[in-house]
Amino acid sequence: MYKDQLSRFLFEDLGVRGEIVSLDKSFQTAISNHNYPATVAKQLGEALAASLLLSATLKFDGSLIMQIRGNGPISMLVAQANDQQAVRGLAHWDGDVSEGSLTSQFGDGVLVMTIKPTHGKAYQGVVSLEGDCLADALHAYFAQSEQLKTRLWFAVDNERVVGLMLQELPEHDGKATDWQRVELLANTITDTELLTLDAETIIHRLFHEESVRLYDPKPVSFTCDCSRKKVENSLLTLGLEELRSLIEEKGVIEADCDFCNKHYQFDSIDIEQLFTDKTAPSSTTQH
Repeated sequence: MYKDQLSRFLFEDLGVRGEIVSLDKSFQTAISNHNYPATVAKQLGEALAASLLLSATLKFDGSLIMQIRGNGPISMLVAQANDQQAVRGLAHWDGDVSEGSLTSQFGDGVLVMTIKPTHGKAYQGVVSLEGDCLADALHAYFAQSEQLKTRLWFAVDNERVVGLMLQELPEHDGKATDWQRVELLANTITDTELLTLDAETIIHRLFHEESVRLYDPKPVSFTCDCSRKKVENSLLTLGLEELRSLIEEKGVIEADCDFCNKHYQFDSIDIEQLFTDKTAPSSTTQH
């Protein structure tokens, strides 16, 4: 059984690439931070898998952030993955979230895709949320925004999430029948097969008559980059007097990370020291 890894593969004669990702411990870590209903956990699991699959197509260092916002029972869902296959995500919901279409769960919503290179400007695409499931919504996104033939399949249970993606290579003049053939073959995969077979077996099961190169897998991990230092930098923007007022009112200033539930707390001494360190002049020694 393969766990927490992403495998790339290439149809050498067709101009089509693919990826398979499995999230086990990383999925459990993401949902253990919050008491998600099963329906919300499923949507978050698919989003985590999707962000990893899509970020793996980037040709530069950086991250991809996928966000869904709506006015339904699930008001917000976000998943972020980077070029090191580090992933994190969360969802906000209210009340009961029953099984159903994207519209029934998210209401009138939008799908926002943000590409953030480590160096350079970010790029963002926004489309209306369409389809019965996340795979449908992403299919529509790529048809509208990227104009690349892209299909995704997801399977989720209580323990793990598996995602499969096929994508036409940019600037490739392949035959339409080639894409249609591999897409039809991929459509025969079942949730049970995705959740129980390893990447090599899945590829052989689906595409044994094609020439496919499978690359070595890369590990996936749930990683949150929050830190006390980042919280301190945010507090500095509020100003000393505002923070003193908050301390006087509440006794302490508290901040929680929504992604990993890490808790940060600052008392009056911490706040005074924070601004002392920020404004203290550097000392020099003259001889």
